[in-house]
Amino acid sequence: MNKDLAVWIAVGGLALLCLALVATVILTRRAWARDARSMHAELGELRGRVEALEHEHGTTPGRSVPTEYLITGLGASATSPEAEAPERIDGAAFADTVLRETVVKAASLAHGVRRGLAPATRNRIRFEMKQEVRRSRKQRRTDLKAAQRDLHARQRRTMTGDVS
Repeated sequence: MNKDLAVWIAVGGLALLCLALVATVILTRRAWARDARSMHAELGELRGRVEALEHEHGTTPGRSVPTEYLITGLGASATSPEAEAPERIDGAAFADTVLRETVVKAASLAHGVRRGLAPATRNRIRFEMKQEVRRSRKQRRTDLKAAQRDLHARQRRTMTGDVS
């Protein structure tokens, strides 16, 4: 008997919850409908004002072209045939182009890093570094021997008294 009472209480609670949910949905839909009606009325009023302004100024929506100033180059006059407006692309095409360029740059960077860290490249770099170290040691030895010869020659001249 106790279990039956608990089940009925749970069912009743769920029913009340569903009823509250339905009431909330109905009230929200009515508020949205009221807002939509007021927006449509305001939109109609704004359209009427725009049409009155257009009639007053003698322009129609199809004929009015907004003026855009675009600097495409120096020294070219605006009436020259070279001063054509660049082609406009929409946002999706722009995003696609940017994404493709980014992917290409990332792929080329990854290829360069992979190629730079390849064992053959590392061995070639190591070989060239060893060669450069050997060359610089040889050059230092040659410079040291030349400096020693010059020092000994000066010392011989000072010993013989031939200072020139």
